[in-house]
Amino acid sequence: MKGGLKVSQISLILIGFVCASVLLLAYVKSLFLSSSVLPQNHVLQLSPDLRVKDEEALGEGSGLEQSEDSVNFESEKYPTYANSSPVIKVTEELITHEEIGGIAPNITEKGDLTDVSDKKTGLIEQEIDVSTAVSSGGEHSEIFTATPERQDCNFAKGRWVIDDSRPLYSGFGCKQWLSSMWACRLTQRTDFEYEKLRWRPKSCEMEEFTGVKFLKRMQNKTLAFIGDSLGRQQFQSLMCMITGGKDRPNVLDVGHEYGLVQSRGSARPDGWAFRFPDTKTTILYYWSASLCDLTPINPSDPATDYAMHLDRPPAFLSHFLPRFDVLVLNTGHHWNRGKLKANRWVMYVGGVPNTNRKIATIGGAKNFTIHSIVNWVNSQLPKYPHVKAFYRTISPRHFFNGDWNTGGTCDNTTPLSEGKEVLQDESSDYDAARAVRGTDVKLLDITALSQLRDEGHVSRYSIKATPGVQDCLHWCLPGVPDTWNEILFAQI
Repeated sequence: MKGGLKVSQISLILIGFVCASVLLLAYVKSLFLSSSVLPQNHVLQLSPDLRVKDEEALGEGSGLEQSEDSVNFESEKYPTYANSSPVIKVTEELITHEEIGGIAPNITEKGDLTDVSDKKTGLIEQEIDVSTAVSSGGEHSEIFTATPERQDCNFAKGRWVIDDSRPLYSGFGCKQWLSSMWACRLTQRTDFEYEKLRWRPKSCEMEEFTGVKFLKRMQNKTLAFIGDSLGRQQFQSLMCMITGGKDRPNVLDVGHEYGLVQSRGSARPDGWAFRFPDTKTTILYYWSASLCDLTPINPSDPATDYAMHLDRPPAFLSHFLPRFDVLVLNTGHHWNRGKLKANRWVMYVGGVPNTNRKIATIGGAKNFTIHSIVNWVNSQLPKYPHVKAFYRTISPRHFFNGDWNTGGTCDNTTPLSEGKEVLQDESSDYDAARAVRGTDVKLLDITALSQLRDEGHVSRYSIKATPGVQDCLHWCLPGVPDTWNEILFAQI
């Protein structure tokens, strides 16, 4: 046909069409293969096993409350990632419910806390599996490479719960470390329900204390308590907790290394220091009720007054700080006119008697001293980066209907009669909280949680009790100071 296509032209067109078809088919096939392989390796895709185990961890029917507690616990240990999987997303929802309405712990009729460790462990394993998939997810893994920082736990916010595994040591034992005046099992007291309470933080899980774990963590290290008699109670409590209240003849008295020896005419040394030889862990206490440096105004006069330098740390602390690894400071109850007069303490600032009226008040002087000691310690930490420093908030008194010398009492023996939960975010010890703010000195906040425990004091059961006088300041041991040490252990 005139003007028509020649055979050769038609052949070329057919060949081109066939080639184009082959290329198109190959391209479609490659897309199909890619889409079929991707779900197996994609980091956001959960396998059937993970889904099933996640449902088991969440629980069904009557087990939901227990499982919610389990999931909340693990959500604190494994924070939520951006673009995370449904496992962690469900955890977020449960946390929100817990914050709004509160999820009560599962407590048996005997008061035991229900063990949910198996379900907790299951969830840990699944979240670790997800993390493993993320780390090996090839080109998709980069969005998960940064691990979010965990928020610091507020150990002071939570509640007291009954735990029949308590106390951590026997009130009849621990005679090697525990002063008999604080061992309420050795007095006429007959109620000991206060020994069965354990502190449970609201927003995180507090690590269980054991002597073995503590000594291992503090291997070749020194922990120093410096403060008043409540600091001494915390020191004795820790010694009992580490040893389980058992005698340890191999523990070495190393007080002489720190000048803590009983001088002639003294009722006791200024402190004690003991070393566990297997781990070379040293625990010491130094008595400094005001956390001020005290110097005799007239050294040649036995009846001299003492300058309490509100702006200077105790000489013991400034001398031995480089040897400490953990430092716990406290002061508070000696700040009253009666104590200052009885001890012949005179306020000094800048090396001379104080003339600042704002500081001259007891409250002003105490607050000024707390800020001074915290700031001094903070200034030393860059020189000694191995030191972890804590300021422990004030231990509350519970005198009712009077003070210690005016018939004040603390006769209540019913635990938690004032409540069992601390909901506030801020410390009840405002001066201490403000002093550490902006520094590297941490707050060991025990005030509000101890305020709920008015039944835990020595009360009228003191061995050397004076008629009409009750001790509503110091605590029975075992007792509340054990919790202070558990929180300290969790933070070191």
